Amino acid sequence: MALFAKYALQNEMRNELITHEGVVKQVVGESVHVTILQSSACSGCAAKAMCSSAEAKEKVVEVHAADARQYRVGQKVVLEGRLSDGRLAALLAYGLPLILLLPVLFIIVRLTGSEVQGALWSLLTVILYYLFVYLVLRKRLQSRFSFRITDTLADNI
Repeated sequence: MALFAKYALQNEMRNELITHEGVVKQVVGESVHVTILQSSACSGCAAKAMCSSAEAKEKVVEVHAADARQYRVGQKVVLEGRLSDGRLAALLAYGLPLILLLPVLFIIVRLTGSEVQGALWSLLTVILYYLFVYLVLRKRLQSRFSFRITDTLADNI
C-alpha cells in the first residue's frame, strides 16, 4: 500500500502546474511573446513595501501556439507549465554540470598534481556539456520546457 501511495504522490507532483498571468507583447506567426512578472518568494508578501529584499522582474516568454493569431497585443492571458519541467530544467542547467565538474577536477588533480590543470579540464568539460545541450538537445528541450496559454482574462488593456 505504501508503494501505491508513493507512486500516487510522485504522479501528483509530476502533474503539478505553475501558472503566470501575463500580457501579450507580440504575435509572430505561431509564436506569442508574453510578458510575465517573475517574482521572488517575498514579492507576494504583504510586507513587501517595508522590505528591501522584495524583488520582481519582467520576463518575456515565447509560447508556441497553433492558434496564435487569435491573441492581440495587450491582451491578458494565463500561462501554464509543469513544475516537474522546471525541476528537470534546473537539474540539466545546474546539477549535471556540477556532477561532471567535480569528478573531472578531482581526477585531473590526482593524476597531474596540478590544480590549475584540474580547473581548466573541469571548465572545458562544462563548456562541452553546455555546447552539447545547445547543439544537440536544444530543439527537444524547447518543446519539452514550454508554457501554454490556458486562458484569457477579461480585463484587457
